[in-house]
Amino acid sequence: MWWLTNQKHGVSALGLQGLLGLGSYKTAWAMLQKLRRAMVRPGRDRLGGEVEVDETYVGGVEPGRAGRERGKKALVAIAAQVDGKAIGRIRLRRIPDASFNSLHSFVKDCIERGSVVTTDGWEAYEGLKRHGYTHKPRVISGSGKTASTLLPRVHRVAALLKRWLLGTHQGAVSPVHLDYYLDEFTFRFNRRTSKHRGKLFHRLVEQAAAVPPAPFARLVAARNHNRQRSVESSE
Repeated sequence: MWWLTNQKHGVSALGLQGLLGLGSYKTAWAMLQKLRRAMVRPGRDRLGGEVEVDETYVGGVEPGRAGRERGKKALVAIAAQVDGKAIGRIRLRRIPDASFNSLHSFVKDCIERGSVVTTDGWEAYEGLKRHGYTHKPRVISGSGKTASTLLPRVHRVAALLKRWLLGTHQGAVSPVHLDYYLDEFTFRFNRRTSKHRGKLFHRLVEQAAAVPPAPFARLVAARNHNRQRSVESSE
């Protein structure tokens, strides 16, 4: 746990296997999966103030897919707190689609009511005011500006997330486990300015002792279930 929290960009299972001299890749993989499940504190505070919200795709380029068409890629919702010109805390979540229900559920779970929520002009974001938010849609079409200019923080987070998944994990992240990689990225990002790495280690130890156990059989069962669904969908 000390080594994991002291690596700026995280570590792959292969890297951990080599560091500890483990004979089994599965052992290293299971260790990291268990720790990722401890990186989100139950009942953590919601974001507040002014928050940018958008979605991005994870999983590479798919020919013939455009806009909010998902295909085989995973859709990830992003909320980034505005801190002057900088980015404050973030929240990430894999969502099934860019529908009204999915996006509104994400906003309500991750952002305090009364906050200012800035989005693009996607129609599924309409109605946030009814939930107690001040909604500020920024319509890209006809504005003469790019999405990254109108919503710079979430687009910066999306770029960093994809670079991290590709660089540290070579893009080899199973969709069924993606949520836990998002938790790790969030854990690291929200503590990126900490000068005391010991606090990160202490926090991870605390949370690892508090979360329910995740036996290896359960981890493998989830992975195998996802593979079976992929085979069935391709037949």
